[in-house]
Amino acid sequence: MKYPKTLPDTHKLLLDKILLRLKKDPRIVGIGAGGSYATDTLDKYSDLDLVIAIKPEHFEAVMAERFSILDSIEGKSAAFTGEHVGEPRLVIALYAPDAIHVDFKFVSLPDIAMRVDETKVLWEQGTLLSDIFKTTKAKYPKPDPQWIEDRFWIWTHYVSTKIARGEYFEALEFLSFIRTVVLSPLALKQAEMTPSGVRKIETRLPEFSKKLERTVARPMKPELTSAVKHCIALYLELREHESVKKNTEAQKMCIQYFEDETH
Repeated sequence: MKYPKTLPDTHKLLLDKILLRLKKDPRIVGIGAGGSYATDTLDKYSDLDLVIAIKPEHFEAVMAERFSILDSIEGKSAAFTGEHVGEPRLVIALYAPDAIHVDFKFVSLPDIAMRVDETKVLWEQGTLLSDIFKTTKAKYPKPDPQWIEDRFWIWTHYVSTKIARGEYFEALEFLSFIRTVVLSPLALKQAEMTPSGVRKIETRLPEFSKKLERTVARPMKPELTSAVKHCIALYLELREHESVKKNTEAQKMCIQYFEDETH
């Protein structure tokens, strides 16, 4: 197997241990790697995004045993499941001595076809993974501009009430949410890049990230008010490049409400 040129030696050492252990389990039929491994853009801070393909008839058993399986790989110091990101099949683990983050996604073999990025085959029984990957293309979910427009002005009203009530930390959470779910994905989509939230936005869209800086605030009313105004302005700028049915009535009402309640 040919490793990516950017794979750090520490990551390679751990990956070799992981492969050696998992390949011995006859219920596991293939292992793939996505993310920065697949794009050969790793650095010492990168995690390893692994997909573990399991024979369908053994999926439930492996899911029940997955923590003991990962415990058997030397160096595991902590691990938990990924319900917080909507993926209970995922186990997020940390390995000593180099504090390397590894995502293990356990999937039934047929389900491995559904993926958000290209996956490199690290090991497989025969050509099981390769054959399935040939049947479909990776598809990263793109933001739906109309879905956003239908919600944005209610979100604006929501943050107005939080600032007016003095619930400043909730307002900060709103700003983070809008950057991650609305502004950055729309900007990346329009730049024909993978719309993966704010990840690496500083290097991917440096000019846009400068605009995004204006949406950052401390938990103080004047700063929050200014940041929300910049969120609205930036959203309107991005919306001009999308085909949406504008809710002008809600837009006018919620902007006026924001101005009245946060002045």
